[in-house]
Amino acid sequence: MSSESSKPNWQEKLRRRWKLQSLTQVWLVLLTFACTGFTVLFIRKPLLNILGVERPDNFWPYLLYLLGILPVYQAILLFYGFIFGQFRFFWEFEKQMFRRILGKPKK
Repeated sequence: MSSESSKPNWQEKLRRRWKLQSLTQVWLVLLTFACTGFTVLFIRKPLLNILGVERPDNFWPYLLYLLGILPVYQAILLFYGFIFGQFRFFWEFEKQMFRRILGKPKK
């Protein structure tokens, strides 16, 4: 029977899943996701104002915002990935995500 101490913790599981070299890289990737999310949160209101969305129940302008924020999010993710030295990871991450969206097989 295996002991609890031999089970990898969540950080180690992420390191293996993402094929990273160290736990430091795991933390840098998580920091990149966090900074990207906060940045999108801060630019949300100005973008909604530009689109003329006063309330979230305006369906079409809000849909335009959601469709428009996807490429902005991806660009910000690459920017922070570059800043934190994880650009290669996020470049591969985005290519894989777009392959899944387009239904293309993995290379």
